[in-house]
Amino acid sequence: MINVLIVDDSPTLRHLIRAILTTDPELKVVGEARNGEEAVAMVARLQPNVVTMDIQMPHMDGYEAIRRIMSETPVPIVVLTSTESDIRLGATYKGVESGALMVIRKPRGLRSDDPDADELINVVKAMADVKVIRRRWHIPKHPEPVGYRNQVSRPVQPAYQILAVGTSTGGPPALRTVLGELPATFSVPVLVVQHISKGFTGGLARWLNETIALRVKLADAGEPLLSGTVYIAPDGVHLQVSPQKKVALLVENPLDGHRPSVTALFNSVAKQYGPTAVGVLMTGMGRDGANGLYAMKQAGAYTIAQDEASSIVFGMPKEAIAMGAVTEVLALNKIAHKIKELIL
Repeated sequence: MINVLIVDDSPTLRHLIRAILTTDPELKVVGEARNGEEAVAMVARLQPNVVTMDIQMPHMDGYEAIRRIMSETPVPIVVLTSTESDIRLGATYKGVESGALMVIRKPRGLRSDDPDADELINVVKAMADVKVIRRRWHIPKHPEPVGYRNQVSRPVQPAYQILAVGTSTGGPPALRTVLGELPATFSVPVLVVQHISKGFTGGLARWLNETIALRVKLADAGEPLLSGTVYIAPDGVHLQVSPQKKVALLVENPLDGHRPSVTALFNSVAKQYGPTAVGVLMTGMGRDGANGLYAMKQAGAYTIAQDEASSIVFGMPKEAIAMGAVTEVLALNKIAHKIKELIL
């Protein structure tokens, strides 16, 4: 049985979330908190397996509650939001900075008429298996001014010409950790596929763009790949590289159960760049990316997988390691250092 604590200042939404969660026999709602102060106290007293957390609440907001919980009585936390401006602008990712694992949209109805209700159940059940520790995600902002990172790109290094990254559950903080250590003068483009709820990719790009030195944007079809720029796969399309070394966005069938798919990106990079590419597969459920990373390795690329100890969920890296797709297995805090060794 998975015990869940619901945190939301709206009685209507607490009732709805409870109604959704209790349709699954594996889930039990053990309490409801109306604000962050109550949430901190109830986590300590009830010791739930998962917490669903609202952000905008009186007395103590969700950000502070997450920080307090993760420093005092760590537990997997899923942020729920219904504020479109927060989703679009990436404000909800401040919860990830504080220690939450996921950000998803609040359901608006029961499972029969709202796909967000099914996502809520699936995410809560998946997060219950995550081992959290007493910590707070934090990467300082790069000291270089924002304007500096938007200078005309430099020529790419001849040895490695592109970095491709794939991640899923637990990915946003992992991306910030790795990409946040790369300088604004990074000499190659970076392509990223992050499995995330529909509508959240723009907020993710904005959040990363405001907190790391590299320029971060949603990829646009046909645009050239510039050094020092991170291209995030938009919703509902596969991010790939064209033969002209430009962004290609394709509406094709899901691959490995996803669209965008990490494997679709990696296969494209393997084909277009071969041994001049670096591929990184990090935390996430399932097996997306494993076959693609294998294709990159077979093409001569340098391939990296995040290790089990530092992964929120070790599914995707584990699959890649098991099939021999990985050149090197590294802890999260070692990946950026290795990238900088390979790509100056």
